[in-house]
Amino acid sequence: MTAKNAFYAQSGGVTAVINASACGVIETARRFPDQIGTVYAGRNGIVGALTEDLIDTSQESQQAIAALRYTPGAAFGSCRYKLKGLEENRAEYERLIEVFRAHDIGYFFYNGGNDSADTCHKISQLSETLGYPIRAIHIPKTVDNDLPITDNCPGFGSAAKYVALSTLEASLDVASMSATSTRVFVFEVMGRHAGWIAASGGLASSQALAIPVIILFPEIPFDQQQFLKRVRETVEKHGYCSVVVSEGVKNPDGGFLADAGYKDAFGHTQLGGVAPVVARMVYNELGFRCHWAVADYLQRSARHIASEVDMEQAYGVGKAAVEMAIAGENAIMPVIVRVSDEPYEWKIDRAPLEKIANVEKKMPEGFISEDGFGITEACQHYLRPLTFGEAYPPYVDGLPGYIRLKNLSVARKLETTFEI
Repeated sequence: MTAKNAFYAQSGGVTAVINASACGVIETARRFPDQIGTVYAGRNGIVGALTEDLIDTSQESQQAIAALRYTPGAAFGSCRYKLKGLEENRAEYERLIEVFRAHDIGYFFYNGGNDSADTCHKISQLSETLGYPIRAIHIPKTVDNDLPITDNCPGFGSAAKYVALSTLEASLDVASMSATSTRVFVFEVMGRHAGWIAASGGLASSQALAIPVIILFPEIPFDQQQFLKRVRETVEKHGYCSVVVSEGVKNPDGGFLADAGYKDAFGHTQLGGVAPVVARMVYNELGFRCHWAVADYLQRSARHIASEVDMEQAYGVGKAAVEMAIAGENAIMPVIVRVSDEPYEWKIDRAPLEKIANVEKKMPEGFISEDGFGITEACQHYLRPLTFGEAYPPYVDGLPGYIRLKNLSVARKLETTFEI
């Protein structure tokens, strides 16, 4: 069999370690030149395939590709572009196959979350129908940790580590000033429907250093009266407290506490910032001086303090995706399987995309404390290993020595263009 080229793309919001998956894909593909020719990357994700804007990764040195392990962001550019269903817009999928055929691409590696898993599944189906089979492998990535079947998602461990550390350090700051100044610190983190990132704020408190942390989960309807009662009691007992609030916290009627009133490119409600809403509530009702912060991009881009376990898993699923494709696998996703908690051990298996696409994994009831404001011991056991280890990037003149690839374009072969 003549070696086919491969297409790799990064999708959606990035993580601190998504480039480690890219590194795993490219380095592994280079070890199998008889099966995989050139790895092309989509400039700005799947948009690069639709517009035939491909990047030739073979023009990058071995050292440059290796440096992706330690570089945040999306090295080839990502996008928020959701392909419609096959029935709604078959033309988009046919265009992808047209581009793949023109560039002799036989492998499709899509690195993303729930929506990209659905896209990957659809491409694997349509390619068979159109007589140009593509081995489509989805590579998991999301700080939200909400993909099903896999024990956890690459990208989450580093975000969890950042949130836990930020909650701990900000709490110590507030504690030192609470007698005469700020009593409550409100920290907003990502998590539209699943409270995994918010839960990681609970790791700030330990037996060695107890920290009063209140967590607001999207899985638990917000009860203003109970929340204010808990804040008052906590401040009276400790002198201060920190509140970690998920952006997706909802009112009892199901509406977001911070709905900005419009939707993003994926059709998701755009959230307008719940931290100031909660902080204002605490001040107006209880009179406690508050400060608030929104982690926003910082929680998903903080490569300088990334989890070593997270980086290894991100690289591992990229590597496994190529090995599975070469072995003839199709329409699957490499998944992380937890072998044991103590000592922490994991391995990689596979799962069919039909069981992953458009399925969202939320926090189990057993991970949220009975009062709805904290995490259980079981949740602590689950979360802690994912934050283990420090994979520091190399530093130059006091700052990380991150890489920027050349990202040289591949000559277009199609006469037709595609508007998005």
